[in-house]
Amino acid sequence: MPAGVAGRPNLNPGMTRLVRADRLAAELGVSGELHVKDDSGNPTHSFKDRVVAIAVEAARAFGFTTLSCSSTGNLAGAVGAAAARAGLRSCVFIPHDLEQGKVVMAAVYGGDLVAIEGTYDDVNRFCSELIGDPAGEGWGFVNVNLRPYYAEGSKTLAYEICEQLGWRLPDQLVVPIASGSQLTKIDKGLRELIALGLVEEKPYRIFGAQAAGCSPVSQAFKAGHDIIRPVRPDTIAKSLAIGNPADGPYVLDIARRTGGAVEDVTDDEVVDAIRLLARTEGIFAETAGGVTVGVTRKLLKDGLLDPEATTVVLNTGDGLKTLDAVASGSRPTAVIRPDLAAFRAAGLA
Repeated sequence: MPAGVAGRPNLNPGMTRLVRADRLAAELGVSGELHVKDDSGNPTHSFKDRVVAIAVEAARAFGFTTLSCSSTGNLAGAVGAAAARAGLRSCVFIPHDLEQGKVVMAAVYGGDLVAIEGTYDDVNRFCSELIGDPAGEGWGFVNVNLRPYYAEGSKTLAYEICEQLGWRLPDQLVVPIASGSQLTKIDKGLRELIALGLVEEKPYRIFGAQAAGCSPVSQAFKAGHDIIRPVRPDTIAKSLAIGNPADGPYVLDIARRTGGAVEDVTDDEVVDAIRLLARTEGIFAETAGGVTVGVTRKLLKDGLLDPEATTVVLNTGDGLKTLDAVASGSRPTAVIRPDLAAFRAAGLA
C-alpha cells in the first residue's frame, strides 16, 4: 500500500487477518483448508480502503482538490475518511435507499454526501456526466476518472492471501461481484506473483458470487453468454447491487479460464450464511460476506468446489453496516429477573 510519508498521510489499510475457518469447514463438509480473508478489519471496515489509498495518491499527483465517487455505500465511507486524513475536500454520491449504517459512516467524516434518486447505475451515470461538466473541474472520481489506479488496489488482496498462506497460491477463491473489478484484479495479482517467482505456479480456480436479486454475471455464465444483460437490482446485498457491472465480461473470462464458475444465492440464503459465519467463526459479515459464504455452500453442494482443496472465501465488509439484514432474528434469548431462580426457570443453567 502507499505509505503515509511526511505531509502525505493516509489511513494505512491492508494486511487484514486470514482466518483459518475450521468450524465453518466442518459445517460445510470441507476437509481441506478453508480460510476467510476478513477485510472488515480495514480502517472504515471494508476492502474499499485498499483501492482508495491508491486513488488518493493518484489524485494528489494530478492535482485534484476534491475527492469523489459513485458508491453503493462502502466506497463513500472510505473516500470520506481518506479525504479527511489527506486534507482534501470530499463529495460522494450514493443511491437514496442505502442502509442507514452506511449513510452514517459516509456522512460522519464531514464531507458532502449526496443521495441520488435511483439505483447505483443511475448514480454512476450522473457522476460520468459531472466529470465532463465545468462543475466537476478539479474533481477526482476514484472509480471513474481515477479508476485505472483505484482498481489496482484490489491486487493487494491477492498479495496478502499468498503471503499469509506461506507464499503459496490457494487452490480456490470465492470472490463477491459488484462491478467485477475486485475479482479481475485478484486474478491479476496472483499472476503477477507467479511471474515474479514469489509463488510456485500451479492451477487455481476463481469463483464469483452474486445475490440472486442482482445476478447479471451469474445469469450470463450459466447461459453460456459472453455479453452481460443489465438488470434492475432487488436485493438486501446493496454493496453488490450493480445491475450493469463494468468488468462483468472479464469476470466471465476468468471464471472460464481458471475452471471456476459464477453462482448466486437468494436473500434468505444470504442471511442464513451471515449467521453461519458468525456462529462458527465469530466473524460478523455484511451482506456481501453472506453472499460469498452462501455461494461457497451452494458450490460445494453442487460439486463445483473441491472440498479437499485449500479455499479462500472473501468477506469484504463489517456486519455492523448492514444490521437490518439480521435484525429480525436477533433478540435476547430470555428476559428474566436478576435472580438465580429466574435464570434456572428459563432453562439456561
